[in-house]
Amino acid sequence: MAEGMKIRATMQGDVADVKALMNHIMETGLRKDANTGKLIPAYFINHVVATLNGKTVLDAQWGAAIAKNPFLGFKIKGAKAGDKIVINTVDNKGEKMSGEAAIA
Repeated sequence: MAEGMKIRATMQGDVADVKALMNHIMETGLRKDANTGKLIPAYFINHVVATLNGKTVLDAQWGAAIAKNPFLGFKIKGAKAGDKIVINTVDNKGEKMSGEAAIA
């Protein structure tokens, strides 16, 4: 995996708006290689966990039907400016990716 992910978190009233862009190829395992005609092996993010100051606020299981370089957006009630958001992912090959941001 290349650069990982970019996260932006901003306060909108009493709710934090979190947006994350993850750099991942997200292969389904159903597409064929144009040159060889063989199936390209599945390679996708299958677990995403987001925490706010160490407390889990989102825990998601993903499948192969998520687009390349997935975008994730969610809102958190009760957060404050300066709180720390961390997003961790694991793909079906066991590779991990992590990103963090302070809420602005």
